[in-house]
Formats: sequence, C-alpha cells, structure tokens
Amino acid sequence: MNRTPTGDHMGFVGVTTGSSSIMKVFPLWADILQLPTRTLVGHDLPMNAAPAVYRGMVEQIRDDGHHRGALVTTHKMSVYAAASDLFDELDPFAVSCSEISSISKRGDRLIGRAKDPITVDLALNDFLPAGHFARTGGHVVILGAGGSGTALSWALAERDDAPARVVVTARSQDSLDHLREVHRQHGTPDDLIRYVVTETREEADAVVSGAPAGSVIANATGLGKDRPGSPLSDAVVFPEGAYAWEFNYRGSLEFMHQALAQREPRGLIVEDGWRYFIHGWSQVIADVFEISLTPEIVERLATAAEAVR
Repeated sequence: MNRTPTGDHMGFVGVTTGSSSIMKVFPLWADILQLPTRTLVGHDLPMNAAPAVYRGMVEQIRDDGHHRGALVTTHKMSVYAAASDLFDELDPFAVSCSEISSISKRGDRLIGRAKDPITVDLALNDFLPAGHFARTGGHVVILGAGGSGTALSWALAERDDAPARVVVTARSQDSLDHLREVHRQHGTPDDLIRYVVTETREEADAVVSGAPAGSVIANATGLGKDRPGSPLSDAVVFPEGAYAWEFNYRGSLEFMHQALAQREPRGLIVEDGWRYFIHGWSQVIADVFEISLTPEIVERLATAAEAVR
C-alpha cells in the first residue's frame, strides 16, 4: 500500500495505478472543477489480495481525515466481499452487484457506491447510435462476468432500446451463477440474458462468431490491461458490422488488436475504453467531492484529458 500525504487527497485503488493517465489528468480536472486538492494517491494492491488487506485499506481511508475518498478499479468485488460491513451506507447497485467502485464520506459516515452501471451506459451512448439494436437485430456479447461485465449487463437490461439477447461468458460456472442471482434480484427478464461457460478461448470464439451482424462484442475480462492476453484466439471471426468494445485503454490490448485486424474486411467499429475511463473517473470525483456534472463539463474534462493521453 502506498504512503499517503498529510494534506487533503483523493485515493485510487488499483493494481498499477502509477501507469494510469489519471495521474496526469487529475490535477487538470481539479483546476477545472475547482476541487479542494490536486493530489491523487495510488493504493496498489495485488490481484486477489487477502481480505485483511482490503479491510486495512478501507479503514485507512475511513480514519484519515485528509483522505476524501477513492475510486476503486479491478478490486471492486473484492472490496465489497472483504469490507462491506465497514460502510455506513451502500447503494442498491453496490448491494445487488456485490461491488464498490466509489468510496466517499459524508461527515463521519462512510459511503460505498457502485457507479459502473451508470458510467458504462454513458460510455456506450457515446458511440452506439440510438435505436441500433432495433435497426440491426444485433445482440451483445459480454466477455467476462466480473464487475464491468455485470455492470454492462445491468445497464443493458435498464435501457429502453435493449437488445433482444445478451450473452455473458465466463471461465467458471460460479461466476455465472453469481451474475444470474444479481439479475434475479434486479428483476431482469429471464429471456434476456444467456450465460455461457467458455473454458477455452476457442469456445469464446464460437460464441462471438455466432452472434448476429451488428452485435456489440465487449471485452470485460480485464485481459490486456493488468494481465496480458485476450479472451479470444487470433482465429476468431467477428460478426459483420460489429462494434468491438475494448474496455481497457492502456496495456497490451490484445483484444483490440484482434478486432483492428478485421476492421476493414468485416466492417467493424472498434472502440477502446477511453470514454469509459472519462465517465468512470468524472462520476466518482463528483461523488467524492459532492459536485454536479453537466454534459458540457464532462466534455471540458474529456478535452483536458485528451491533451495528456
């Protein structure tokens, strides 16, 4: 865990926070938003750290009067599993999805929220045309049933223009059983989500290749960022006219490169995770510092961030 400064600051809980663009972006955003601090501190934790490590990190944020709150990435579900009892308030998304992506304070109360269902929908709207699913008949294939995959499937179920079918893949049945329970509690229609175990990349290839033209294929596994690799093999065939959405914006990005190799012959639209990054951070910063965001302010933040991308 990284040493924290003595003055006011915000935290960033991740694996390799120092290489994230937010370290350069945050001071620029702090000026635009007139935040009380320009200091962002990384809390680097190994993947699948012990529960005591997550609890210690949450206790540090809670007990440090200068620590204003934090964004959590990668460890969202682990923080919830290990330390949800330390929070005075959890929002419905956090409870239903069993994850915490935003840690904030209101007086002496510690608040945990899951912002991803909101931010992933904002990012999707940035590139997907209105009425796309009704017009094309495309489905959505979500590779990965962790925090980001859960958030996207939740957001899709909430949309007025939801696709006719969402397929979520995972390497294990346990992950899919957990997601199925989240959807049951949410009241998601039984016929919307299909849950598929893909133990090999070739099995994941078959799911992607079998999706209709115009489908959205999203890499929500985390592979290509904190760990190298892709959930797909190089032999995968993307659906004609598909949107290939790489949730990551930094790292080795193998999934995105696989999609780029088929962009022209298959007519793909390839998106990385940059806008997801913009919305994810701006929404949590607004939560931590109790400020309101307008679309115009978000675009100012995006322009500032682009300068240091």
